Amino acid sequence: MNHYYFVFILFKQKVVVLPEKISIVQVGGSVETALRGDYHIDVRAILTEAWQLTLKSRLAINLGLLFSLLLGMSISLLVSNYLGGIEAVLEDPQLSMLLNIVVTIAVWPFIAGVEMMGVLHSVGMKTHMKMTFSFLQRASWVVLCALFTSVLISLGFQLFILPGIFLAITLSLTIPLVIEKKMTPMKAITISIQALRFKFLPLFVIYFILLMSLVMLFFPLALLLESTLAPIGIMIFIFGSSYLAPLFYNTKGILYREIFGISLATDKSIDELEQTANSSVSKVKSDSDDTFSA
Repeated sequence: MNHYYFVFILFKQKVVVLPEKISIVQVGGSVETALRGDYHIDVRAILTEAWQLTLKSRLAINLGLLFSLLLGMSISLLVSNYLGGIEAVLEDPQLSMLLNIVVTIAVWPFIAGVEMMGVLHSVGMKTHMKMTFSFLQRASWVVLCALFTSVLISLGFQLFILPGIFLAITLSLTIPLVIEKKMTPMKAITISIQALRFKFLPLFVIYFILLMSLVMLFFPLALLLESTLAPIGIMIFIFGSSYLAPLFYNTKGILYREIFGISLATDKSIDELEQTANSSVSKVKSDSDDTFSA
């Protein structure tokens, strides 16, 4: 799919006249069908496809996450020292909330780039670490969306656990909507909740499997942390995370493709595009018969 380009990357928020041979196509679902619940979530097929993508394309996501992690740690240390030290921040809920807001503002524009790598992978495109910086023009909307969703999810967990779980799942695809569909944060939040509520159960199963995989990664670390074998536990955790983190974002990218769809510009004919897409879908369905292992 080397001839495919995201429409939002192609335009770069400028008016561009496409050549006549360039066709705009929609891959996967659409916002209209998503709002009607007219889409299908095959848990095994999605996780299998995400695992296959992870085996081929995990370096860019890992590098993007590493940069975001180091940036977040640096910002946390600087802000904590300014506020009186890490202990003072941890003891004061207001200072902790302020620190979280600052880190969110600093880190989420780059995490958004990592999320979009998963979306790109879902349509067979290669990514690079520099894509972490490719969507900074939407940074203000991304930050507002991240703040709004985190507040809603936190309130959901504080009131009752189930509303928190529901919001965490149904708000999981808001960032790609803000970037790829150019939605405002509030519209992305509304659309995401309205669309994902139809398939809450299979979505819950997918995220639960990923969460349990993370918990299993912590076991060797927890068991060996107090012993002389602690470095081995740390190495196992880092190695496992280098697969699990890309798997998580590739899974989200596939879910976004299946639910909301992705607009692409291609210089291939529509018939050739449909033939390629159908062959890809057939391959995913046949591969779903294999045993998935993270």
